[in-house]
Amino acid sequence: MKLSLRTMALTFATALAMSTAVHAKTFRIADQGDALSMDPHSLNESMQLSFTGNIYEPLVGRDKKLGLTGLLAAKWFQPNPTTWRFELRKGVTFHDGTPFTADDVLFSLARGAADGSDMKSYLGQVADVKKVNDYTVDVITKAPFPILPDLMTSFYMMSKKWCEDNNATRPVDKRKGIENTASFKANGTGPFRLKSRDPGVRTVLVRNLNYWDKVDTNVDEVILTPIGNDATRVAALLSGEIDMMQPVPLQDIPRLSASPNLKVMVGPEMRTIFLGMDQSRDELLYSNVKGKNPFKDKRVRQAFYQAIDIEAIKSKIMRGAARPTALMYAPGVRGFTEAQNKRLPYDAAAAKKLLDDAGYPNGFEVKMNCPNDRYVNDAQICQAVASMLAKVGVKINLEAEPKATYFPKILSRNTSFYLLGWTPSGYDAHNPFYNLMSTPGASGQGQFNLGSYSNSKLDALTVKIASETDQAKRQAMIEEANKIHADDVGHLPLHQQALAWGMSKNVTLVQLADNFNPFKWVVMK
Repeated sequence: MKLSLRTMALTFATALAMSTAVHAKTFRIADQGDALSMDPHSLNESMQLSFTGNIYEPLVGRDKKLGLTGLLAAKWFQPNPTTWRFELRKGVTFHDGTPFTADDVLFSLARGAADGSDMKSYLGQVADVKKVNDYTVDVITKAPFPILPDLMTSFYMMSKKWCEDNNATRPVDKRKGIENTASFKANGTGPFRLKSRDPGVRTVLVRNLNYWDKVDTNVDEVILTPIGNDATRVAALLSGEIDMMQPVPLQDIPRLSASPNLKVMVGPEMRTIFLGMDQSRDELLYSNVKGKNPFKDKRVRQAFYQAIDIEAIKSKIMRGAARPTALMYAPGVRGFTEAQNKRLPYDAAAAKKLLDDAGYPNGFEVKMNCPNDRYVNDAQICQAVASMLAKVGVKINLEAEPKATYFPKILSRNTSFYLLGWTPSGYDAHNPFYNLMSTPGASGQGQFNLGSYSNSKLDALTVKIASETDQAKRQAMIEEANKIHADDVGHLPLHQQALAWGMSKNVTLVQLADNFNPFKWVVMK
């Protein structure tokens, strides 16, 4: 019996579809929280930047060992001390087919520096951006800024045309609840494109078949499902409903590691968890102390520091998976020195005396803001701190909430006492000095110094650290700035948490110390 051409064509198409389905791999992941927006300039938060970094790309990226590698820029160099020239990769297109050119770079840098952007601090040292030709851009800095390429690895490029066509020329402002098309749709150059977005429920990515580079993955589809409950997340992994989860609850690491079908990857993370205090207002927003601000008194800040039993938090809350710290950045960050990493001793009696000397013999009340789905055991850490402070007479009114409402609140400085985590972009000490410890000012300076700690000497050193090329002199400045901040008790550093990713044994991926998970390196057997 002869088959018609149409029947043969249908048979071939069906066989091809079945073959494709056999080889297609779906990577199902769960996180304790969601990426809050698809706009790459809306929130400077690692989980969001990691996820959107599969859709969008920076000029310069990171390789599997966190070294610099070219992505949308094929080459970069300094024609003079205050200019970085980026030669763009030719033949790259956005997901909608629009070519990537210098105009998109100029647009993206201007968008990221605009009001409402959470990424403006990345561009704080930039004075101007000039188009040399369609595939060459000069970024001119206010002074020599040797770490600019390192810093740009988390700053993603957007399509000028797409943003204009979709009324998304300005960044989504999470502080003010201002959304636009870029929050729910996306058009990048990355190895994956956005297929569907249901915030808080499910986000689906599919492979960009027109990607400019080869990728080390056989994954065709990625499904992100936020699962806030630890037990539910673990159960989903054990049952095979998902292929990967993070973070693994610390108490479940042994159980998952013992499973014949699962594995747990544990490693150090460059994120520092710390507490911040409102040191700017004359009266705290949320305290029973009226007419003055207790946190303006160093004795009060030091009392809070010394009331915290960091070893108890490490052993009981973090089950040993934490590294107590006295600094605002971790080992592995350029400028870190162990010699300065000496915490003030835990001493409840000394803390009570400091409060007494400051005029608070009976303590006082203050509200503490905390996320409950962002960092490892974040709410439990805050509960432990509240209990420890109660022993020296301080009553903490704890407000723990999902990051979807937590971040807009504290980023608008609607807080008196808060918990935050920070991984320095660029892996350099200048980043936490500029973002977390400098006096809030123009060009994103102190953008995440949410309690407005201020010391003019530290500010001046931060400016010098940015441009100093002599490494010995630069290190001396970094150490001097660390000492100033420590002497002021500007913040209350706690620890660096450990990474714990759980996954099926048929999954191979790369765990990076910045907690980014590039899907282009995921292989499923």
